[in-house]
Amino acid sequence: MTAPISIDNRTGLIVSARQVLSPHFDERPATVQPDLLVIHGISLPPGDFGGSCIEAFFCGNLCTDAHPYFAEIAALRVSSHLLIRRDGALVQLVPLASRAWHAGASSFGGRSGCNDFSIGVELEGTDDLPYDARQYATLATLTKALCGAYPAISSDRIVGHSDIAPGRKTDPGPAFDWPRYRNALR
Repeated sequence: MTAPISIDNRTGLIVSARQVLSPHFDERPATVQPDLLVIHGISLPPGDFGGSCIEAFFCGNLCTDAHPYFAEIAALRVSSHLLIRRDGALVQLVPLASRAWHAGASSFGGRSGCNDFSIGVELEGTDDLPYDARQYATLATLTKALCGAYPAISSDRIVGHSDIAPGRKTDPGPAFDWPRYRNALR
């Protein structure tokens, strides 16, 4: 059983999350509240788990000498609100009230620029390897807390990155068990 997750609505921080705040964010448009949850998958280097590379990437501190792939992506300025590690640990990178730079060119329900109105959650993983049971447990508990804090996020407003950027993104990929996740939300 995953511990409850408490959101400080004043700061947009999750009390129980480890805070590794990224500089890659800005303010949402005035009066816009999150009404979409976007699930992502990431591993750095690709296919490797553990270590600090994902956090370094989202904070703009990725060492290009550590892996050949890093030279290709180090200059990107991207972030996500949250990261769920393989062991289920929750890391917060951007306050929820702010706009993280996770979706890129995207659209949902006829609205473009999903960063404006969404919360991004990265799962440490790949498209083709199963995610860990502890990640599903944390994600379900987190989702319930987010839906409580932002009631406009409903079950039909929870999507994968691939749903809002089809043809450009594939994550969280076929290895993500949507039925398992949705059943855990009941």
